[in-house]
Formats: sequence, structure tokens, C-alpha cells
Amino acid sequence: MKRPVAIVDIGSNSVRLVAYEGLSRAPRQIFNEKSLCALGDGVATTGKLPKAGMEKALSALRRFKVLSEILQVGELHVLATAAARDASNGAEFVEAAKLAIGAPISLLSGAREAELSAHGVISGIHKPDGVVGDLGGGSLELIDVKGAQLGKGETLPLGGLSLMDASKKSPRAAVKIVRDSLAQSRVIDRVAGRTFYAVGGTWRALAKLYMSQRNYPLSVMHGYVIPARDAADFAGLVARVDTETLISIDIVNLQRRPLLPYGAVALAEIIRQAGPKEIMISTAGVREGLLYEKLDLAQRRQDPLIVAASDANQMFARAPRHADDLCDWTDRFMRSTHLEETADERRLRHAACLLADVNWRAHPDYRAEEGLNLVENTTLTAIDHPGRAFLALTISYRYLGLDDDGVNPQIRALVSARMLDRARIVAAAARLAYLVSGAMPDILPSTPVVCLKSKVVLTLPKQLADLASERLYSRVKQLARLIGREPVVTIGE
Repeated sequence: MKRPVAIVDIGSNSVRLVAYEGLSRAPRQIFNEKSLCALGDGVATTGKLPKAGMEKALSALRRFKVLSEILQVGELHVLATAAARDASNGAEFVEAAKLAIGAPISLLSGAREAELSAHGVISGIHKPDGVVGDLGGGSLELIDVKGAQLGKGETLPLGGLSLMDASKKSPRAAVKIVRDSLAQSRVIDRVAGRTFYAVGGTWRALAKLYMSQRNYPLSVMHGYVIPARDAADFAGLVARVDTETLISIDIVNLQRRPLLPYGAVALAEIIRQAGPKEIMISTAGVREGLLYEKLDLAQRRQDPLIVAASDANQMFARAPRHADDLCDWTDRFMRSTHLEETADERRLRHAACLLADVNWRAHPDYRAEEGLNLVENTTLTAIDHPGRAFLALTISYRYLGLDDDGVNPQIRALVSARMLDRARIVAAAARLAYLVSGAMPDILPSTPVVCLKSKVVLTLPKQLADLASERLYSRVKQLARLIGREPVVTIGE
């Protein structure tokens, strides 16, 4: 068994321990604990780390050392960021922190922090194209990303705690501070018309609040997109009112709430000055970036969505090899339909095939619900919310039938008409495949279903001829109707 890899992140607002099952293109967390220490509180005005914050941080580090031993961590990495690098007593604190955690500490420069944040986004977002903004308690890191390529990062003193200190707890005064600082940025103008990838707890809390106020059907934060204008309007609201009066404010941690107006000011000014088309939330940042850097080139090139879906298939499916057969079987079928399918649509279909049987242990009446819960809330990565909704719909249609009755209308609203149609086609194919194969491997290759002119033809080999039945024909008919063909079941040689 692989020993876990753990990262301790000593930030300006919190100190966190995250342990991962091991190095992977789709790393799975096995433990996650944080302590809100406000280590950077007052650094912007006093130049020093506060005594209370240091004591809380050192206590957390001592606890994390014990937890790392309990978890039998094989590789421990400890990172320190803005507060420790900017404070005059930062070096003294780092030395004490080394003793507390019992491991070396990497004190990250602003440029290095930006680079790791960008690699985190690259690891968790499919083909990113825009600017990453990592808002911590002490600083804001900005860096351009396109695919796997990085620009040169920069750091600005615009973290939530720093802004609160520098503005003397006035969000109104913070506007000018942010505006003047962003005017000196060499990176932010590059986001015009592109995506701004928002990293950091304060921005996640803002997005969570926005989602809750709109009764959004998914709870997972990663990959959530807010149109830039809507984000600016909401950020402006949060910046100017008492946060305790906001609808759904109870979902935000009490210790996080005072920072919300300052994160909102920073986001609103970025949108005003730079004009991104949208804001996408990334829960992958510095820690995931460090893990990504430790992968070899072949691993980096893997699709993390497919890796995560394959892992789920291996852990939970009745016969994991059947999912590979299903991918190939639907590949052949889709080619024969001559329906246009983009590379992104194909990867989503493959993910749907890999996840098709992970809920089989649930009672048949609840398999749709169990599958929906897994897709909606599991740590799938490199997938946006419309993609996640597509996977949820394939499961719903497979178990609830191909009509919309019983399928969550809010989930349907997250996908385009084209992807809704594709979800029904994939679900219909899966309904047929599982009836033919009994979820066992090595059957689907000998029972192809293809389009031949105006027909959808399922061919059974002679040894499986007795599978032909009214129910089987009905499943072929369901699939054929979705693409405007006639159903045929034949017996091969």
C-alpha cells in the first residue's frame, strides 16, 4: 500500500494539513484539517506577525506533526507564504515552526506561489485559458495560464487581512488601495475576454454564498462559473452592506465573514479594470500544484477526469473491465451514427461509461439517487458544472427511464439542448448494454450495435441468441427512436 503524501500550508489566515492517498493525476484527499490562526493579522501595519497568531499556528503545527505520524505519511511538504515572508519576525517564526512540525519549511516567494497556484489550476481545470488569481490572507498572486503553459507570476499586497489592516477596516477605503495596486499589475490586463480562475478560501466563500442565494442545484465548488457582470454586481453588494444581513450568510464560517467585503472589493475591481468574460472557481491551488509538479510528463498528460472515473470504477463496479468494453462499444456505435461528437463530448461519454456501474450495490429503487449523489458531490476534477450535470443526467435517464419525469429539472437546466439529447442517447445505450451483458466483461465486443442506413442493428452471436426478447427489442427501439432510425435485432453466424 502506498504511503500518503501530505502538505502543510502555513498561510496568512489559516494553517492547514492535507493528506493525499498518493501521487496521481487525480489525487484523492484522505485527511483535511485547518486552523484559522490569522497569522498575518496586522502585518500590513505593524510589519510583524502577531504573538497570538504565532502561538495558534505553532500549536496547530505540533498537532499536525502527530496526525502525520498517525496517518503514516511517507512524504511531508511544508510551505509558508505571504505572512511569513513579509513580516520582520518571519524568519524567527519559521525556525520555531520547523521544530513544531519536525520538517523543513519552504518559504515561497510571491512568484513561486503564483507558479504553484497556476499548476494547481492546470491540474484541476480542463484546458485552462485565462489568468489565475490566488487570494490569500496576505497577498494576491496573479499569473497567466493557457493549457499547460505559464506566464510570469506576480504578487500584490491585496490579501484579505492585508486589505483590512491597510484600510483600517473600511471596505470603502480598500477600493482605492486595490485600484492603485492593480494599476501597477503586468498580468491582470491579459484576462480581458478570457476566464479569471479564482483560487482561495475567501473567494470560494463568496461563490458559495452566491450559489446558496440562487438555490443552485449542485454544492461542489470546483468548476463553478459566474458570468463576470453577475459576479461584479454581487461583489459590489457584499462590499457595501453589513455581511450579517446577507441571505444565507450562515453557510460562511464566522471567522471567514469579516474578510468577505475585502475579497469582494478585490474581485469587483479586477472585473472593472480587466474585463474577464467569467469567473471560475478552482479549489485546486498551491497544494495541488505542488503534487502536479512531482508527476512525470506521462502522468501530467493523463486526463484527470478519466483517471478519477477509472479509479471509481475500479473501487466500486461489479466487473471493472466491463466499463472499458462499454467505452469501446459506444465508440463504435457513435461512429456509425455519423453524429458530430467533439473531443470534449467524447471524454464525457467515456467518463459516463466508467461511472455507469459504481452504484450497483444500492437498492434498485435508489440507484439513480445514489449515482446522482456520487456525480454531484464526488471529487471529480477537470470538469465544469455543465459536464458534471451531463454525467448526472446519464445516470438519471438510465435508471429512471428516458422521459423527463423524475429527472431533476434544475440539473437539466445546466446543460445545453445538445448535451441533454446526448445524455439520453448515452443512457439509452447503457440501458441496452447492461441488458445484453449482465454487467460482465467480454460480452459487448461480440454484440455490437451499429447504425446501418435507416436502422439501428443489434447483432447477437448464435450462442447468445436466446437473449433476444421483447424487452431487449424494446431497449433497441428506445435507442433507435432517439436518433430517428428503425430497430433491428439479428442473429449472427
